[in-house]
Amino acid sequence: MKNKEILVGIFAAVAIVTLYFGIKFMKGSDFFSTSSKYYILYNNVNSLAVSNPVQVNGFSVGRVSDIKILPTKNHTVLVEIDVDSNIKISKSTKAILTSVILEGKSIILALGNDTTMLIPGDTLQSEVAKGMLDMVQETTKPVANDVQTSLAKFNVAIDEMTVVAKRLDSIFKDLQKTPDILNGTLRNVNGKINALSGSFNEVATNLNTTLIELRPTLKNFNTLSDSLKRIQLNKTMLKTQQTLTSLNETLGHLKKGNNTMGKLFTEDTLYVNLNRLLLRTDSLIHHLNENPKHFLGPLAKSRKKVQRDLKKQEEEKKKAKAAVAANNE
Repeated sequence: MKNKEILVGIFAAVAIVTLYFGIKFMKGSDFFSTSSKYYILYNNVNSLAVSNPVQVNGFSVGRVSDIKILPTKNHTVLVEIDVDSNIKISKSTKAILTSVILEGKSIILALGNDTTMLIPGDTLQSEVAKGMLDMVQETTKPVANDVQTSLAKFNVAIDEMTVVAKRLDSIFKDLQKTPDILNGTLRNVNGKINALSGSFNEVATNLNTTLIELRPTLKNFNTLSDSLKRIQLNKTMLKTQQTLTSLNETLGHLKKGNNTMGKLFTEDTLYVNLNRLLLRTDSLIHHLNENPKHFLGPLAKSRKKVQRDLKKQEEEKKKAKAAVAANNE
């Protein structure tokens, strides 16, 4: 009996140990390989659970071993992971929390190229991957905004079209009144035209009568105007003849030369004297321009000195001309 109890106890112990390690193995624990513990801080783990896989390039290299919330650090969630010790984790490695349909949550290690390696117990950089719903929401947000903007513009356009329709209704109503107004206006115009036509007929009849009555008077005016023209022409001819007679008498007196004007026309004495005066005046002005000192000095020079200066000037001019001629030769 004692042997049977001992065997039962041993079997029970072995079964319990096997069950424990079996459960651990089912959770992802590998008893034949060593692992290292690392920690990650997340603001939200999105239903991450213990024993969820830790992957590198799609290959499972560990599992989530523990999850704790830290009330003293704004309720940040601390995740403990067990990673195969053969995996070297650098300082720039990121622990990306992701979710895959039909597979649940997992942590993907994006290994960095940093040469500085972490040691077990260090904290990794955390990152949360965007799920499909998040991507759909981000994709649909601009579309939704565009749709809302388009709807708002469409509502504004509808409002404007409503205002335009109201204006068109009022315009059409006014246009419906327009034919009546035009008919009334045409009636008034027709009445006025008839009245004017009657007035014009009367005026035309009166004008015809007046012109018939004025014909004798116009004939008398023509006769009178012809007489006046003849009288004025006769007077003009008489005055012209008198003027020509006086002009002939005046020219006859001038030809005789027995008066002042006749002498001026028949003799050249005045012309000769005027010509001499102009020549002397010209020489005087030339002398004044050449020798202003002879006239404008405080004490004017005597006649002899003036003649002496003039001789010197003539000699200097002759010398200058001779020098110019010698140079030309």
